[in-house]
Amino acid sequence: MTPLERRSSFSLASIFALRMLGLFLVLPVFALEARKYPGGDDPALVGLAMGMYGLTQAFLQLPLGMASDRFGRKRVIVLGLLVFAAGSLVAALADSLTGLLLGRALQGAGAVSAAVTALLADQTRDVVRTKAMALVGGSIGLMFAVALVAAPLLVAHVGLSGLFTLTCALALAGAAVVVWWVPAEPTQHKNAPRGRIADVWKNADLMRLNLGVFVLHTVQMAMWMAVPALLVHAGLGKDLHWQVYLPAVLVSFIFMGAIFSFERRGRLRGALLLSIALVLLVQVGLGGVSWAAAGGPAPGLWTLGLLLFVFFCGFNALEASQPSLVSRMAPASLRGAALGMYNTLQSLGLFAGGALGGALLKWVGAPGLFAVTAALTALWLVVTWPLQPVGRAPH
Repeated sequence: MTPLERRSSFSLASIFALRMLGLFLVLPVFALEARKYPGGDDPALVGLAMGMYGLTQAFLQLPLGMASDRFGRKRVIVLGLLVFAAGSLVAALADSLTGLLLGRALQGAGAVSAAVTALLADQTRDVVRTKAMALVGGSIGLMFAVALVAAPLLVAHVGLSGLFTLTCALALAGAAVVVWWVPAEPTQHKNAPRGRIADVWKNADLMRLNLGVFVLHTVQMAMWMAVPALLVHAGLGKDLHWQVYLPAVLVSFIFMGAIFSFERRGRLRGALLLSIALVLLVQVGLGGVSWAAAGGPAPGLWTLGLLLFVFFCGFNALEASQPSLVSRMAPASLRGAALGMYNTLQSLGLFAGGALGGALLKWVGAPGLFAVTAALTALWLVVTWPLQPVGRAPH
């Protein structure tokens, strides 16, 4: 990478990191903490509030991505981060589950993922774009790890409202990064030919990746409606959940490093399928654990820790590799539309996972929830199997 490409990659990855840290901090504790609010005794409503962020983001991802083509990437990114900060503040001040739901909806209105990834594509050459996209994916995985460790500790001291206040501060820090660190954006993209959304639907491999990111985030959000309670049932207080999360996450990054060796050898398709299979294995395992716990002894912490380790191996690898594959498979004239669609499906997955997870937990319990997530992941694996092999990244 050139110095400008390194600066672009690290600065834009840091924007993703700050924003996603704020989102992920809430994830492992929301289902437990939301019960303390009026209306929090309804798991379906808790799940809706948890996933509402993804629904509003899904509606606005494409419009804001298109606005960045016309008005400039950096302007749209700053505006989106300010809206996200405002939503965080609303959630921090909420005194009911309805207030939390409104705050989460406003957070989602700050949908800047497509604009950030489009700016990264504008500022990097094709030959290094895979590395740049992987850096962004790696930053997301790292923030997920940090949040899973930090959230139980922070919520014990500042509560859920304090976490949302911290999320507001992180979003404002991200806006500062855009203004003072991200390089000036190029202007040539404004005059470049544009692909159409319809062209993305016609590309089978891009749609397989879109389905993949939808299922991945649906499963991620849904399983965290049940995982914290399983850990509590196993005898681990919520402020000590980091003792399971931290070792599982840190060791899983070794596996993500192996993914890049697969890419260098032109075997990224195989690595992608292996990662999906790992996520499927975990859903089946958690289903068995929750079924046994419903009618017998509490699940063992070692068993839950091993399952979470395997999940993080698959999740982190997929977060790094899938957006990179989208940027490589889409032709230049279609890249903005492809990334916009990819981020839209990611956001829909966040909403679907929260809403579906809450409803399933209410009506069929944790065993039924994990049966559905396993079925979704199995379908994903089948649909992704025909994906065309991707050659070695160019040097």
